[in-house]
Amino acid sequence: MTRTAPTSTVPGTGSDRRGLVLIGTAIVLTGLNLRTAVNSVGPVLEEIETALGVSSGVAGLITSLPVLCFAAIGFAGPPLSARFRDAHVLGGALAAMAAGLVLRSLAGSFWLFLVGTVLAMAGGALGNVLLPSLVKRYFPDRTGLMVGAYGTALSAGAALVSVSTQPIADAVGTEDGWRWGLGVWSALALVAALAWLLVRATPGVSRASHVAVRMRDLVHSRLAVALTVFFGLQAMQAYVIVGWSAQYLRDTGLSAATAGLLLGVNSIVAIPVNAVVPAVTVRPRAQWPLLSFFMCCYVAGWIGLWAAPLAAPWLWMVLLGLGLGTFSMVLTLFGLRARTPETTAALSTVAQGWGYLIAGAGPLLVGVLRGATGGYDGMFVLMLAGVAGLWTLGWLVTRPRFVDDEVDRAVPGWSTAGRTTVDTEVLETAGAEAPVSAQVRPADGSPRG
Repeated sequence: MTRTAPTSTVPGTGSDRRGLVLIGTAIVLTGLNLRTAVNSVGPVLEEIETALGVSSGVAGLITSLPVLCFAAIGFAGPPLSARFRDAHVLGGALAAMAAGLVLRSLAGSFWLFLVGTVLAMAGGALGNVLLPSLVKRYFPDRTGLMVGAYGTALSAGAALVSVSTQPIADAVGTEDGWRWGLGVWSALALVAALAWLLVRATPGVSRASHVAVRMRDLVHSRLAVALTVFFGLQAMQAYVIVGWSAQYLRDTGLSAATAGLLLGVNSIVAIPVNAVVPAVTVRPRAQWPLLSFFMCCYVAGWIGLWAAPLAAPWLWMVLLGLGLGTFSMVLTLFGLRARTPETTAALSTVAQGWGYLIAGAGPLLVGVLRGATGGYDGMFVLMLAGVAGLWTLGWLVTRPRFVDDEVDRAVPGWSTAGRTTVDTEVLETAGAEAPVSAQVRPADGSPRG
C-alpha cells in the first residue's frame, strides 16, 4: 500500500492565508468530534446492556468495537486520500458519523447497534490518521500549536460528552433516555462536515510534489514498531477508562450521575494537558521526564482506584486524566520522528491502525474477566502491566531519531526527503490534498510503490 501526499504549502496571498485559517478551523472541529461516539457509551452502558439484553462479555465488545473500527477504517485513509480530496474524505466521513450516531440511538437490536457504531466511527478513524499529516503539511512551523489545538478540542469534546450524556438521558425521563444521550452528538459531526465541504480547491500543486511511501516497509524501523506498540498501550489505557471506569464506580456504590461526572472530570483534566503537552514534547530534553511524570500519574491513579475507590475518586480520576497526556505526546512524536509529511502520514496510519488493534483487546478483556470473576481485579492488573510496557517503550520513542533513516538503511531510496518525480503537470487540490495517486520512478525508470 502506498501513501501519496504533496509537500507543505506556504501561504503567500491573502486567499492562501484565508484558506489555511479555514483548514485549521476544520481540523479543530474534526478534533472536537474524534471521541464523541466513544465517550457517550460509558455513562449509559448499564442502560444499553438492559435495553439490548446483552451480557457483560458482549458489553466488553461494545466498548472495544470503536477501537477496532479505528484500526480497520483507519487503514482506508491513505487509499481514500490518494483517490479523493482530503476535504471530501473527511467531510463524507463526518457525515457518515452523524448518520451512525442517529442509527445506533434508534437501534432495537444488538446487531443494528453494532452497524450504527461502525458508521459512527468513520469520522473518528479517518480523522485520527489524516490530521497529523495535514498539520505537518500545512503548519510545519506550528506543529506543537496545531496538535495542541485539535488535541484540546478532542479533550473538550470528550469531556462534554462524558459529563452531559447521563444528564441528557435523565432529562428525557423515560427508559429510552439513553437513546437521546447517544444521538444528540450527531449535530456536532454535521457542523464539522460542513466546514470541510467549505474548503475550496486551489491551483498550484504539481504532480512532481506527489510521492509515494510504502507503508509496509515501516516494519524495518524499530522506532516505527516501538511507536506502534506505544500508541496501542496508551490507547488501551484511555479506552478502558472511557469504557469501564464509570461502570466500575457505579458498582462500588456511586450513583450513575456521579460516576458520569467523574468520567467527565477525567476528560476535563485532559483539556489543558493536551494544550500544553505538544509544546513541551517538541523540546527533546523534556520528553523523557514528561513521559515519566505521566507514568507516575497512571500508577498512582490505578492503584488508588483499586485499593480505595471511594476514599478519593476525584483524585484518582484526575491522576488518570493527567496520565492520558501520553496521547497528545505520541501524536506530536509522529511528526517529530518523520522527516516529511508523507512519512508522517504513513507512520500515523500504521501506528494508529495496528495500535488500535492492540488497544481493542483491553476493554474486551476487561468485560470477559468481569463476567468470569464477577470483579475488576483483572482490569487493574492489565492496566498496570500496560503502564510498565509504556515506560519501557518510552525510552526508545523519546530518543531523537527518524523513521525515514531506519527504513532507508533496509530499503535504500525509500525516504521521499529530497526526492521528486519527473511529471510536473499542475493539478487542482481541495485545501488539503489533491485527488491523485502517483507512482515514484527512480532514475532507471522502473516504478516504485
